[in-house]
Amino acid sequence: MIGPSSSHTAGAARLGALARAIIGEPPTQVEVGLHGSFATTGPGHGTDLAIVAGLLGMTPDDTRLPLARQIAREQGIAITFHECDLGEVHPNTARLELVAASGRKYLVQGSSLGGGDVVITLVDDFPVEITGELPMLVVVHHDQPGVVAAVTARLAADVINIAAMQVSREQRGARALMLIGTDEPVPDDVAAGIAAIDGVAEVRVVPRV
Repeated sequence: MIGPSSSHTAGAARLGALARAIIGEPPTQVEVGLHGSFATTGPGHGTDLAIVAGLLGMTPDDTRLPLARQIAREQGIAITFHECDLGEVHPNTARLELVAASGRKYLVQGSSLGGGDVVITLVDDFPVEITGELPMLVVVHHDQPGVVAAVTARLAADVINIAAMQVSREQRGARALMLIGTDEPVPDDVAAGIAAIDGVAEVRVVPRV
């Protein structure tokens, strides 16, 4: 890895990369809130540079990591940082408010657990647990009977094995989120087929990060 700390540098880079993968398109503007030790010791460990590098699609061992903020500016991506208090969360936590190229706004919050391991704990209004260790299908859908069964049936028909699954909803009959970890990446044509299922609003394929 590039940088002095597996949690403050390598983990931070993976958090940025996961955030980019989850929104499914390049960001044009990002506001990053740093909590706990990310805020107090992050500057000395290059946490800000690492998060920016991840947002640019770099891996923790990319030699361009120290130049990440400069590269972001050259690409027209505005990224700002501030300290914040997120309450009872892991001390190495970052909250990213992202505006994508399409104009859509996203919220991604996650923590660096040490040794380069990370977990995303919040996507928009939904509590989640995404580690980046598996390819993942993100399905935004309407909370109605049959949607989960239809999605899993389509994956089974294409012989795609489900390794992990999380389903949450804002409230009964409202917007819901399905996170499906798979043994192999979901092909684009399968994702498109799932997007066409009645009740499904959006599908994003998140690679292993």
